Amino acid sequence: MANEVRASHVVATDDTIMPMLNAGHCAKTRMWVYLGDQVHPYNVFDFTLSRGRDGPKYFLRDYNQVLLADAYGGYDGVVAGNRIVRAGCWAHQRRKIIDAEKTAPEIAQEAVALVRALYAVEKQGRNASAEERQRLRQEQSAPVLAELHEKFFTWKEQLLPKHPMAEAINYALNHWEELNVFLSDGAVELDNNVSEREMKRVILNRKNSLFVGNARGGRTAAILASLTSTCRRHDLDPQLYLTQLLVNLPSARIEDLPDWLPDRWKAAQKSRLVAVQNQAPNA
Repeated sequence: MANEVRASHVVATDDTIMPMLNAGHCAKTRMWVYLGDQVHPYNVFDFTLSRGRDGPKYFLRDYNQVLLADAYGGYDGVVAGNRIVRAGCWAHQRRKIIDAEKTAPEIAQEAVALVRALYAVEKQGRNASAEERQRLRQEQSAPVLAELHEKFFTWKEQLLPKHPMAEAINYALNHWEELNVFLSDGAVELDNNVSEREMKRVILNRKNSLFVGNARGGRTAAILASLTSTCRRHDLDPQLYLTQLLVNLPSARIEDLPDWLPDRWKAAQKSRLVAVQNQAPNA
């Protein structure tokens, strides 16, 4: 599944804290998620002992296309080393503006309205092809971005450097290139919400299981999360899939393992069901 994700044109990623039991306290280890594109529809979780760059550097070691992520600096090394195109997240940018809204309500209102216009264009092209979405963005989103960029500079001059809204604006200007990648690539989403939603499942699990017992437990949790998350992505019952997988895995040949990828297994199950239904009248 990880190899399939690394074959994607666009990989979306995010991370969160995964507490691990340690002597006298819980260590703040990390759980990462990497989501493949529609051609490689797999969600892979990865457990690491820290938030250092070694995690994404190892997972993305031979990847060189588009990475959709927040502005975390740990991605910088692998992005530069692999010549990855880094795409920014407009949901993060909008959140920063909203967080500073009380300090500059008029600016926040106007900025959010422009960002909302970008999302309106995305809604129009939700079911369109990547080529059609790119054309739609060039026609409608590009003028909005140009206006927003100009206003950011105007507002910046009106604010003190340490003003909360100035910091939100600086975030946008410092990452403007990444925030504009979606404009030239219809396959890139406007935000990274898809991977953030998967991280919410990990956050919920922190409240249920509290922590992992050790590094091996963290890796096991990542494997199970990868399988169940991918099952949900394909509207597949995780319990049904895992039951079949664990019963048959001991006798499966290595060359047959790709057939047990959740989407391929679901397609095979559907084909078998159709075959049985076709034979039923003749029985």
